[in-house]
Amino acid sequence: MLGNLSGSEILILMLIVLLVFGANRLPEAGKAVGKGLREFKRALTDAENSIQQLPSSSTRDEGGEQPRDAKPKRLVE
Repeated sequence: MLGNLSGSEILILMLIVLLVFGANRLPEAGKAVGKGLREFKRALTDAENSIQQLPSSSTRDEGGEQPRDAKPKRLVE
C-alpha cells in the first residue's frame, strides 16, 4: 500500500496525521484502525471458508451431467 511512497512523503503523511488527531488521540486512532482491519480480515477468511465448503454438485444440472456434456436433444425434449 505504501510501497511506492518515498521516505519524505511518508514523513509528511505522519505529520499530517499527527496534526489531525493530536498526540493524545493518536494511539486510540491506531487501535481503532487495527481493530477494524482485524475484523475485516476475519470476515474475509470466513467468507472464503464458506465458499470453499459449498457442495461441488451445485454446478451440475438435474440430470447429473456437466453443462458441457449435455446433449441438446435431451434438453429440448
